[in-house]
Amino acid sequence: MAGIGMILAATAACGQAADNAVSPAAGNGTFAPPPSSSSAPPSSSKDLPVPPPVKPGKPTQVVPEDSMILQPAQIDASQLPADYPREVTVSNGGTVLNIRAQEGGCGHVSAAPIEQNDKRVVINLVQTQAQTDQMCTMDIRTPVVTATLSAPLGQRTVVLQEAPRKR
Repeated sequence: MAGIGMILAATAACGQAADNAVSPAAGNGTFAPPPSSSSAPPSSSKDLPVPPPVKPGKPTQVVPEDSMILQPAQIDASQLPADYPREVTVSNGGTVLNIRAQEGGCGHVSAAPIEQNDKRVVINLVQTQAQTDQMCTMDIRTPVVTATLSAPLGQRTVVLQEAPRKR
């Protein structure tokens, strides 16, 4: 019984620390940023961390800073499952698409342009499964994958489709 009491006390203390992160002004469970360990702001932008450049084809968790968000009218995601992300940005003068994709377990997603004409660009989102008989988690991740176009996107429509899984 004493062990259970200690666990409950520790859990309550953790809950109080999490409650302190809730913004009292919001009152709706909105989280405020954690307090800074330093009260002085960075003296210039060169003091801020700079994310590494994104290499086309290499999944990341961030969209490049110079990206522009495509409007939903320019994205045709009708062939994707309803719960699949529908976020596409363009960078590098319009020649690189940054697509928020979905992968899970031991799978890894990639983006491959399979058609490019004057009206549309069709991107296959392919999830490749590990070839070993290893145990895999049941998590879902949403990395950003890139696809390089042969010409700037311009006003063309981006058609996203999920290709069958590969092994």
